[in-house]
Amino acid sequence: MTLDLSHLPTSLRERAFDSNQDRIRQVKVANWVGYMRANRALERLDEMIEQPSCARMPCLLLYGESGMGKTMIVEKFERMHPPRHDRKSGIESRPVMIVQFPSGPDERRFFVRILHGLGAPYSAYWRIDALERAAMNALALVHVQILIVEEFQQLLAGSAREQRISLNLIKSIANDLRISVVGVGTDEARYAIEADKQIRRRFDPFSLPRWTETEDFRDFVSAFGKIFPLRKASSLGERGLVQRLLQASEGITGPVTRLLSLAAVEAIRSSSECIDEAGIDLAATRLERDFT
Repeated sequence: MTLDLSHLPTSLRERAFDSNQDRIRQVKVANWVGYMRANRALERLDEMIEQPSCARMPCLLLYGESGMGKTMIVEKFERMHPPRHDRKSGIESRPVMIVQFPSGPDERRFFVRILHGLGAPYSAYWRIDALERAAMNALALVHVQILIVEEFQQLLAGSAREQRISLNLIKSIANDLRISVVGVGTDEARYAIEADKQIRRRFDPFSLPRWTETEDFRDFVSAFGKIFPLRKASSLGERGLVQRLLQASEGITGPVTRLLSLAAVEAIRSSSECIDEAGIDLAATRLERDFT
């Protein structure tokens, strides 16, 4: 079969000859597709990890609506800085650690999650101060440089007193260990840091706003044409298709990528082999049906 596969990168062209089942499987695999705002966030995180240890380490608040891709960004950053094994000490250093804040400002559960994530020994019967010492020692032992705390808006779930305790906990981790802390959460996460002037001054806000019809969004959408093993070029940059995507997704990254994946799968199954506006309409109908 002779095909014009110039729309695909050379490394992917052979995959266009795979079976429909294999190509659909590849479409469904989560792929990183960079875009200007996400790349800037990664640059900011890289700047932080390169920061020499000091008394006031830089911190960041990465926030945006649910589905805007915050987790994919920090997981991408974690993959960029994987654990390293030191043969002499036998210790595996871990430059980046991601931990999820409990569903409420609960210090005990937070320390347990850190210890569990690092594979450090602990007992559920330990007092809170023992758990804190163990968690702080474990973070120092593996040389964590950036602690990423997801669901940062959960700080708001408790009373004013509990919120202050949690904020002081975040400050003590950054100050005592001289590491950077990155809070990741919804727009409400900004309110979580407003109660403490020191925290507010310490955390630089970085937002992930909803998409609008911009060149950056067109570039983001067009990039999917280079990761889906379709046998024909898709006109993903066309204004009608872009506007339909924005309308159906409400400018949220998660639904955008889901719509494109569904349209790519249908393009393979129907043998149309390209994504067009009709394919996006069909995907939007299916997505709406799945959530009703």
